[in-house]
Amino acid sequence: MPSARHSSLRWSWWNLLLLVPLLMLITPWFNSDQPRLFGLPFFYWYQFAWVPLGVLCVGIVYVKTKDQPMVKGKPDRLSVDDLDEGAK
Repeated sequence: MPSARHSSLRWSWWNLLLLVPLLMLITPWFNSDQPRLFGLPFFYWYQFAWVPLGVLCVGIVYVKTKDQPMVKGKPDRLSVDDLDEGAK
């Protein structure tokens, strides 16, 4: 029976913010022609409005989680000697 391996993905409550851009995939919420913005139907400009919001959400999650160690209790960064395959 294979042993359970820990995933290398980091979990944080900030990661829930990554679900926000997925709301744009629920098209029945915004499947309409009106109101128009610069002649563009609502369906299209609403999706374009989600692009900066999605970038903002991903940026916030990155900034808030980049300094968290991947594995707790062990050093997250290896020295040059540990990375050198020939040194044993």
